[in-house]
Amino acid sequence: MTTFRRHLRIGKVWALTLLVGMVGLAGLVSTPAQAELDMAITTEGVRQIPLALLPLAQENLLPSPVLAVVQADLVRSGLFRAVDISGIVPLPSEAKQIRMADFRARDARQVLTGSVQPQADGRFQLRVQLVDAVTEAVRINQSFTVAPAALRQTAHQIADEVYQELTGERGAFSTRIAYIVKGGGRYQLKVADADAYNEQTVLSSREPIISPRWSPDGKRMAYVSFELNRPSVVVQNLATGERKTVANFKGNNSAPAWSPDGRQLAVTLSRDGIAQIYVMPADGSGLPRRVMTTRAIDTEACFTPDGTALVFTSDRGGSPQIYRVPLNGGNAQRLTFSGAYNVSPRISPDGSKMTYVQQSGSVFRVMLQDLDSGQTQTLTDTQLDESPSFSPNGRIILYATRVGGRGVLAMVSADGRVRQRFTTQAGDVYEPAWGPYP
Repeated sequence: MTTFRRHLRIGKVWALTLLVGMVGLAGLVSTPAQAELDMAITTEGVRQIPLALLPLAQENLLPSPVLAVVQADLVRSGLFRAVDISGIVPLPSEAKQIRMADFRARDARQVLTGSVQPQADGRFQLRVQLVDAVTEAVRINQSFTVAPAALRQTAHQIADEVYQELTGERGAFSTRIAYIVKGGGRYQLKVADADAYNEQTVLSSREPIISPRWSPDGKRMAYVSFELNRPSVVVQNLATGERKTVANFKGNNSAPAWSPDGRQLAVTLSRDGIAQIYVMPADGSGLPRRVMTTRAIDTEACFTPDGTALVFTSDRGGSPQIYRVPLNGGNAQRLTFSGAYNVSPRISPDGSKMTYVQQSGSVFRVMLQDLDSGQTQTLTDTQLDESPSFSPNGRIILYATRVGGRGVLAMVSADGRVRQRFTTQAGDVYEPAWGPYP
């Protein structure tokens, strides 16, 4: 149990359950985009699609760039390689102007082109076309009428369209992430675009904040706040800033997780003694229902995508491992057998895989397990990883790790081949969570 009790950074909710008995701003507040955002991408054996991205005609009229955001999204996925287009003149702005031989000579397989037209009402019309350089077929031909403030979001949408057309999978560039930043004596719950830009503050407090969790519709956030002098579960409306404390029982109230329909929360409560898992209405009405009665610590529950079961962490076997139990009660089934310390489970959107954190010596790394075969894979090469969560398409896993003694955001593809890390000057970043599709 010694290592179990030392684990205070990785899986904070778990540490919190061990400390029971021992121990704001409303709305979204915009903050400046990170001036010091460095992104490192590594790929291992990834088959990349060579893509020529051409400047949009008259893009200089836009108050903020579009093409650069589209290119950054696609390259960041690790599945695309930007083809060098220097020396190709004139650059076409629509499909019929493209001399395909110019791009095939540079091994481009796809060409993205387009144009910008200012509108009388101050908006802009963006037209984009994706053309197959081999067959010369137009694969995407779309127009977007966009207000200046929505240009970056539209760029993410364009990247999603290209990603889906060329991979057959839905993109997740238009989604958002949440995370906690500790710095300057304050804790801030923040949300940002999936590329860590457009950061906004949901809550700022002198008291700790942990365990942010998006509702399935992306309109609410559940988290644990210490503002009432003990850990309490709060649900906040992200549009209005309205906050409601939904679990403030005696002892520990922690580890919220939404049901797939958004009507219920699974929470860890110690109201009856040792930390156990309960299910309760997400609006705080009614009494929590205890899912199991054990003599062990049960915590960190999450719903399976079909809503019929909970996956959770427990020390019922002597060390923390991951289990699954039917929502309506029954025998818990152990899921992890590789490694003596496994915590913080999250299930992929299709229900086929599970990510979690495994300790090996002094190292904590993100793992992936196939739930049918039980086969496991180590996804990361960093040392102190925590809080993994899947992108809504299941392709990428977001987590936090430590670099230079400071918490930073990181991502890894579900096959472990593409890794990326975001380094900012924002402070100590921890407990990220990936939001749903808008």
